[in-house]
Amino acid sequence: MSHVMIPEGYRSTLSLYDTQEAIALIKKTFESNLSHALHLKRVSAPLFVDGASGLNDDLNGIERPVSFDMLETGEEAQVVHSLAKWKRYALQRYHFPVGEGLYTDMNAIRRDETLDNLHSVYVDQWDWEKVIREEDRTLETLKDTVTRIVTAICITLDRIKWEYPQVKTALCRDVTFVTSQELEDLYPDKTPKERENLFLKEHKTACILQIGGKLKSGQPHDGRAPDYDDWDLNCDIMFWDDLLDCALEISSMGIRVSPASLERQLILAHKEERRKLPFHQALLKGELPFTIGGGIGQSRMCMLLLGKAHIGEVQSSYWDAATRQACEEAGVILL
Repeated sequence: MSHVMIPEGYRSTLSLYDTQEAIALIKKTFESNLSHALHLKRVSAPLFVDGASGLNDDLNGIERPVSFDMLETGEEAQVVHSLAKWKRYALQRYHFPVGEGLYTDMNAIRRDETLDNLHSVYVDQWDWEKVIREEDRTLETLKDTVTRIVTAICITLDRIKWEYPQVKTALCRDVTFVTSQELEDLYPDKTPKERENLFLKEHKTACILQIGGKLKSGQPHDGRAPDYDDWDLNCDIMFWDDLLDCALEISSMGIRVSPASLERQLILAHKEERRKLPFHQALLKGELPFTIGGGIGQSRMCMLLLGKAHIGEVQSSYWDAATRQACEEAGVILL
């Protein structure tokens, strides 16, 4: 079912040709900015992983992975939802030192995703991960990293507007930090999404902290798998999108679980059986480094910086007939 909404009178400020050039420039510029800001090196990453390894990200725990059996071995492989766990394993395997990390292009298929202006079954993001010391597992570390990422995004926008002065996107560089519980306290009668919209409309750039655990209402702000982010030390980075009049999440990230917080969150999520999986065994035995990491949406960023109304204007994906018709009638060209 389509949930597309095209703002009245919308027209892309860039031609198709310029759009493709601008997408390439955004990706090249931001990768350079991000790697310098966080001391990251680019690595290659898998499109699919062993379904029995525990490496795949199960997101909110209800999304079905795309899987297939391999003719040669008969084993099941799963197309990744994200590389949240694989990256931590890779840092250990490649012997990355403290203070350095990796980033990679992540391409995923999320078959259960809603189709609307911001969501697609095809997901492309920069997945990144960095080794830290145990004593650096603090909110101060998290906030400093968020500020560096937001700065890298804003510098990328500066480069785009220099090259394409017709782009009028404006972003606030000052990040307002707020916990998910503080949001619920501010807007107790609103849904989590409504809270985000109300807060971002006022503050423009915000980081919502501590997502995954239950709030005073008994419900979490949003779902988080229990075995990668520490729910007390994670966040979403969001910007206000003037064109769509809504909050737009660019990144989900966080300091990763320690053995102790993994145990606690598996119990809270009633997922204790995961202790037997290879990844979880290695983590519980202390064989994996302490890390911070996240994913940064590539198409989301291109859409935001270029002032696009639909994510299909910056990525080639599948759209239902109703979406294609609505976009065609509004003069929106889907790639």
